[in-house]
Amino acid sequence: MRRIAVVINARSGGLLGRERAAEEVAERLEAAGLDAVIIHEAEEPDLLARLDRAVAAGADAVIVGGGDGSIAAAAQRLAGTETALGILPCGTMNMLAKDLRIPLDIDAAAETLAHGVVRTIDVAEVNGHVFLCNSVIGLPAALGRHRERHRGAGGIGARLRLAAAALRTFWRYRPLSLEIDLGQGPPRRVRTRALAVGNNAYAEGFGQLFTRARLDRGELVLYLAHRFGPWWALRMLLAMWLGAWRRQRDLDERRATRLTIASRRPALRVMNDGEGLTLAPPLRYAIRPLALKVIVPAEAVIEHVPETAPAAAAAGS
Repeated sequence: MRRIAVVINARSGGLLGRERAAEEVAERLEAAGLDAVIIHEAEEPDLLARLDRAVAAGADAVIVGGGDGSIAAAAQRLAGTETALGILPCGTMNMLAKDLRIPLDIDAAAETLAHGVVRTIDVAEVNGHVFLCNSVIGLPAALGRHRERHRGAGGIGARLRLAAAALRTFWRYRPLSLEIDLGQGPPRRVRTRALAVGNNAYAEGFGQLFTRARLDRGELVLYLAHRFGPWWALRMLLAMWLGAWRRQRDLDERRATRLTIASRRPALRVMNDGEGLTLAPPLRYAIRPLALKVIVPAEAVIEHVPETAPAAAAAGS
């Protein structure tokens, strides 16, 4: 029996009030015949340091409980290795977990980790920083900064301050002047308030909001908004829900395996899988096909699966 390391971000929204979340997950994994070792927050408060310890310990799989940002931080360390990533969705959006058909209930997700299968998916990166869902530039990234500042603050007062700050940013944010090179002709100059680079394409269908049917096409997808504001965003969300968002004239979609975004600004605010960072342009995006092993439900339908193995078998039990 080999070891499974468990790393939990206790600050994730889905774990509030569950003081023994890591222990509960470990108990379920052990009941399924796996040897689960918890990298405790009390021993190492820093999440990234705990992830490094889990990898250095030689675990056959690293189970991470947190939001999309925590999952991407783990992928940064596990991509290109034989160590599988197990996802315990405990964030606000849990976009990757939804795409992989992983249950959002913590107990059900733990069962999936114990009885699922190992498959490979693509990893995207910008200037060396990994993302598994999307990388956003412009107004959405600026709005994300306000969310980070108010993270953990409760009460109606905090929510009103966040809403007021978001509205001010909506109205005051000036368009970015960018040069985009898709490697398919001359670079294109654009002015935009928002663009996103997706790790594979978003699907179009009734009720599908920011979901992807494939995570293994080996492609980046650029989504460029010609207009971006409160009403544009609401209209786009409605179009996505109705399965008709690709008909919107104010949105361009381009596909590539590499792309570069240049700007005269000394730094650009980027939001990778919900986590903000500041990068110096040019921003160089790339896709790493099938670079990450993940544990998914055995019944999950993910096309083009070059490698499939029981998670327990991958753990050597």
